[in-house]
Amino acid sequence: MIDVKERISRETDDFTLNGQLDTGSPPKNEVQNELVRDRQGLLQAAVLLRVGDALEAMVEKISNTTAADYSPPQCAGRCEEVGTTKAKLNTLSTVLLGIMAGIFIGLGAMLCTVATTNTGLGFGLTKLVGGLVFCLGLILVVVAGAELFTGNTLMVVSWISGKTSLGRLSRNWGLVYAANLVGAAILVGLVFATKQWSLSANGVGANALQIANAKVNLSFGAALSRGILCNLLVCLAIWLCFSARTVPGKILAILFPITAFVAAGFEHSIANMYFIPMGILMAHQGPVLQAAGLTSSGVAHLDLAGFMGNMVPVTIGNIIGGAIMVGVVYWLSYLRNDRSAAAVFTVPWAKVKVAAPTATAKPANPKQDLAMIGVGSRGLFEVLSRARDDTSFMARLSEDPEAALKDYDLTPVEKAALASGDVRAIEGQIGALDKALQTWLTARLSQEKW
Repeated sequence: MIDVKERISRETDDFTLNGQLDTGSPPKNEVQNELVRDRQGLLQAAVLLRVGDALEAMVEKISNTTAADYSPPQCAGRCEEVGTTKAKLNTLSTVLLGIMAGIFIGLGAMLCTVATTNTGLGFGLTKLVGGLVFCLGLILVVVAGAELFTGNTLMVVSWISGKTSLGRLSRNWGLVYAANLVGAAILVGLVFATKQWSLSANGVGANALQIANAKVNLSFGAALSRGILCNLLVCLAIWLCFSARTVPGKILAILFPITAFVAAGFEHSIANMYFIPMGILMAHQGPVLQAAGLTSSGVAHLDLAGFMGNMVPVTIGNIIGGAIMVGVVYWLSYLRNDRSAAAVFTVPWAKVKVAAPTATAKPANPKQDLAMIGVGSRGLFEVLSRARDDTSFMARLSEDPEAALKDYDLTPVEKAALASGDVRAIEGQIGALDKALQTWLTARLSQEKW
């Protein structure tokens, strides 16, 4: 910003050097006074303009830092990108981040256990407190960064779009689920070693025992339905985080859905990896059993069989609630039209969504053409997918298209487009490609000089 004093001094010095102004005495005549006033007025105007420019720049900077959050369709796109990135994560990073997620969710479960011990607040308020403090787990996962199985069920969005293979999706889910279990088990061992469960005259241990005992005594149907509703809320919390641009925004997005699922008593598979093993350990502590008012026969289901009996239905429910009720529903709502061609390759039931070819001649049989769209578009997408990763196949396609394409079920229009390198025709046949594939296709075809 301009230094006002320096500018005034410079202007007055100019007058003095020119013999027009004596700063130690009044102006000699009215002409000189008028000239001084004019120059000072110009100087003040210049200063105001500079100040205005500075304020405008400051307002623009503030506006950029407080930009509007992402819209729901943009959240779908961000979810797709994140799923693609997670699928490409190397094994070591996936496992380490999975272990951290198990620990983070376990910390939330541990805090929930402590906070709901002997509150005297009544059922509803106690559940509410437990839900609020449990949010610690997902906040750590989202802000610090970790791989959580229940949140990763949203990777189905990138899978349906054709950006993640089924193998990579399964690999991620398997590694993350196992790593979450390891992380939760590590925390269970550490917390047990601290003897924290003996606090409040073994009240903390008694609370942990009662929480776990209630979980292992759920029926399959109850555990399944609670698992569905739980991950519906968890994945909605993750989805809301995709809309936020700031850390406070992400934390606020997490609070209400997570508090709701915990307060309602729904079942989270990764949280149960902490709750139930801790309850199993508590079942072997006589003072804790006594504090809980239970006997050994009353906690008979707190064993490995009881643990698995809870984990199986809850995990299935979590997948349904997150992958289908959030991921698939939002993909159909926001990405279906733009990703229809990729969906034909990934999920056969989506082929009816593919747009018709833009060939000049109309087919004589509309029903036959619809079938050709489904089969042909899938074959074309297979060719493009292989060409993306297989340089030798791309070269063969360039040199001898007929031989390279003989094993693919393509329409005549698609074969001709591939043989001639007609990018527009290929895009017309395959439907709405994502920008990345369009860019790659154009560049690669140009590189091969078809």
